[in-house]
Amino acid sequence: MEKTKENVVNFLLAVRRNSGKSYGQIAEETGLTNVYVAQLFRRQAQLKPETAPKIRAALPLLPEEMVEEMMRPPMRSYDPNLLQEPTIYRLNEAVMHFGESIKEIINEEFGDGIMSAIDFYCSVDKVKGVDGKDRVVLTFDGKYLPHTEQRSEHMVSRSQPQRSDADING
Repeated sequence: MEKTKENVVNFLLAVRRNSGKSYGQIAEETGLTNVYVAQLFRRQAQLKPETAPKIRAALPLLPEEMVEEMMRPPMRSYDPNLLQEPTIYRLNEAVMHFGESIKEIINEEFGDGIMSAIDFYCSVDKVKGVDGKDRVVLTFDGKYLPHTEQRSEHMVSRSQPQRSDADING
Protein backbone atom coordinates (compact mmCIF):
# COMPACT_ATOMS: atom_id res chain seq x y z
CA MET A 1 0.00 0.00 0.00
CA GLU A 2 1.33 3.43 -0.96
CA LYS A 3 1.99 5.63 2.08
CA THR A 4 -0.10 8.68 1.19
CA LYS A 5 -1.40 10.92 3.95
CA GLU A 6 -4.92 9.67 3.21
CA ASN A 7 -3.86 6.01 3.56
CA VAL A 8 -1.96 6.68 6.78
CA VAL A 9 -4.89 8.60 8.26
CA ASN A 10 -7.36 5.88 7.26
CA PHE A 11 -5.12 3.26 8.87
CA LEU A 12 -4.69 5.27 12.09
CA LEU A 13 -8.42 5.94 12.33
CA ALA A 14 -9.15 2.23 11.82
CA VAL A 15 -6.74 1.29 14.62
CA ARG A 16 -8.43 3.77 16.96
CA ARG A 17 -11.91 2.59 15.95
CA ASN A 18 -10.95 -1.07 16.38
CA SER A 19 -9.56 -0.33 19.84
CA GLY A 20 -13.04 0.68 20.95
CA LYS A 21 -11.57 3.77 22.63
CA SER A 22 -12.84 7.29 22.18
CA TYR A 23 -10.57 10.26 21.65
CA GLY A 24 -11.45 11.28 25.19
CA GLN A 25 -10.33 7.94 26.62
CA ILE A 26 -7.03 8.08 24.74
CA ALA A 27 -6.63 11.69 25.91
CA GLU A 28 -7.06 10.64 29.54
CA GLU A 29 -4.50 7.86 29.13
CA THR A 30 -1.93 10.11 27.44
CA GLY A 31 -2.46 13.42 29.23
CA LEU A 32 -3.33 15.18 25.96
CA THR A 33 -6.49 17.05 25.02
CA ASN A 34 -9.16 15.15 23.09
CA VAL A 35 -8.78 17.45 20.08
CA TYR A 36 -5.00 17.02 20.03
CA VAL A 37 -5.44 13.24 20.03
CA ALA A 38 -7.80 13.56 17.05
CA GLN A 39 -5.24 15.83 15.36
CA LEU A 40 -2.55 13.17 15.86
CA PHE A 41 -4.72 10.51 14.23
CA ARG A 42 -5.55 12.83 11.34
CA ARG A 43 -1.83 13.69 10.93
CA GLN A 44 -2.48 17.34 11.71
CA ALA A 45 -0.14 17.30 14.75
CA GLN A 46 3.19 15.69 15.55
CA LEU A 47 3.54 13.00 18.21
CA LYS A 48 6.38 14.01 20.51
CA PRO A 49 8.94 11.36 21.57
CA GLU A 50 8.05 11.68 25.25
CA THR A 51 4.37 10.98 24.47
CA ALA A 52 4.96 8.03 22.12
CA PRO A 53 5.16 5.45 24.96
CA LYS A 54 1.77 6.67 26.24
CA ILE A 55 0.21 6.23 22.77
CA ARG A 56 1.75 2.75 22.52
CA ALA A 57 0.29 1.86 25.94
CA ALA A 58 -3.14 3.27 25.05
CA LEU A 59 -3.20 1.47 21.67
CA PRO A 60 -1.04 -1.66 21.88
CA LEU A 61 -2.12 -2.78 18.37
CA LEU A 62 -0.75 0.40 16.80
CA PRO A 63 2.23 -0.76 14.69
CA GLU A 64 5.61 0.78 15.51
CA GLU A 65 5.84 1.96 11.89
CA MET A 66 2.70 4.06 12.43
CA VAL A 67 3.99 5.47 15.72
CA GLU A 68 7.12 6.54 13.83
CA GLU A 69 4.93 8.06 11.09
CA MET A 70 3.01 10.01 13.74
CA MET A 71 6.33 11.37 15.04
CA ARG A 72 7.25 12.93 11.68
CA PRO A 73 6.32 16.59 11.12
CA PRO A 74 2.89 16.48 9.45
CA MET A 75 1.72 18.27 6.36
CA ARG A 76 -0.95 20.38 8.02
CA SER A 77 -3.75 21.12 5.61
CA TYR A 78 -7.47 20.99 5.16
CA ASP A 79 -9.81 20.05 2.39
CA PRO A 80 -11.85 23.12 1.33
CA ASN A 81 -14.77 20.76 0.71
CA LEU A 82 -14.97 20.28 4.48
CA LEU A 83 -16.91 23.56 4.65
CA GLN A 84 -19.84 21.64 3.18
CA GLU A 85 -19.96 19.30 6.20
CA PRO A 86 -22.71 20.72 8.49
CA THR A 87 -20.74 20.71 11.76
CA ILE A 88 -17.74 22.39 10.17
CA TYR A 89 -19.99 24.83 8.32
CA ARG A 90 -21.67 25.82 11.62
CA LEU A 91 -18.31 26.23 13.39
CA ASN A 92 -17.11 28.45 10.57
CA GLU A 93 -20.40 30.36 10.66
CA ALA A 94 -20.10 30.87 14.44
CA VAL A 95 -16.56 32.22 14.15
CA MET A 96 -17.58 34.50 11.28
CA HIS A 97 -20.67 35.72 13.18
CA PHE A 98 -18.88 36.33 16.50
CA GLY A 99 -15.42 37.05 15.05
CA GLU A 100 -15.53 40.85 15.03
CA SER A 101 -16.78 40.97 18.61
CA ILE A 102 -14.16 38.43 19.75
CA LYS A 103 -11.45 40.46 18.00
CA GLU A 104 -12.62 43.69 19.67
CA ILE A 105 -12.61 42.05 23.10
CA ILE A 106 -9.13 40.58 22.52
CA ASN A 107 -7.92 44.07 21.57
CA GLU A 108 -9.72 45.64 24.54
CA GLU A 109 -8.33 43.15 27.03
CA PHE A 110 -4.84 42.59 25.60
CA GLY A 111 -4.09 45.32 23.04
CA ASP A 112 -3.45 45.11 19.31
CA GLY A 113 -2.71 41.44 18.70
CA ILE A 114 -4.01 37.98 17.94
CA MET A 115 -4.47 34.56 19.48
CA SER A 116 -1.87 32.04 18.39
CA ALA A 117 -3.05 28.90 16.63
CA ILE A 118 0.38 27.34 17.18
CA ASP A 119 0.82 27.83 20.94
CA PHE A 120 -2.77 26.69 21.25
CA TYR A 121 -4.89 24.20 23.15
CA CYS A 122 -8.32 23.06 22.09
CA SER A 123 -10.84 20.74 23.67
CA VAL A 124 -14.44 19.69 23.17
CA ASP A 125 -16.53 18.99 26.24
CA LYS A 126 -20.11 17.92 26.89
CA VAL A 127 -22.15 19.57 29.64
CA LYS A 128 -25.81 19.72 30.63
CA GLY A 129 -27.49 23.05 30.09
CA VAL A 130 -29.84 24.66 32.61
CA ASP A 131 -32.68 23.06 30.65
CA GLY A 132 -31.09 19.60 31.05
CA LYS A 133 -30.18 19.34 27.36
CA ASP A 134 -26.69 18.44 26.16
CA ARG A 135 -24.45 21.35 25.22
CA VAL A 136 -21.15 21.48 23.34
CA VAL A 137 -18.34 23.46 24.97
CA LEU A 138 -15.44 24.37 22.71
CA THR A 139 -12.37 25.77 24.41
CA PHE A 140 -9.82 27.69 22.37
CA ASP A 141 -6.85 28.48 24.60
CA GLY A 142 -4.20 30.33 22.61
CA LYS A 143 -1.21 32.42 23.58
CA TYR A 144 -1.66 36.14 23.02
CA LEU A 145 0.66 37.53 20.35
CA PRO A 146 0.92 41.32 20.18
CA HIS A 147 1.45 42.96 16.83
CA THR A 148 4.81 44.71 16.86
CA GLU A 149 5.68 48.15 15.68
CA GLN A 150 7.99 47.59 12.75
CA ARG A 151 11.03 49.63 13.71
CA SER A 152 14.09 49.52 11.44
CA GLU A 153 16.54 49.22 14.33
CA HIS A 154 14.78 46.04 15.50
CA MET A 155 15.25 44.25 12.19
CA VAL A 156 18.09 41.80 12.61
CA SER A 157 18.75 41.86 8.87
CA ARG A 158 19.34 45.62 9.03
CA SER A 159 21.15 45.79 12.36
CA GLN A 160 24.03 43.55 11.26
CA PRO A 161 26.98 45.43 9.78
CA GLN A 162 27.23 44.66 6.09
CA ARG A 163 30.52 43.01 5.12
CA SER A 164 32.13 44.14 1.89
CA ASP A 165 33.83 41.81 -0.58
CA ALA A 166 37.18 43.25 0.65
CA ASP A 167 36.33 42.14 4.22
CA ILE A 168 35.37 38.66 3.03
CA ASN A 169 38.34 38.15 0.67
CA GLY A 170 40.73 39.66 3.14
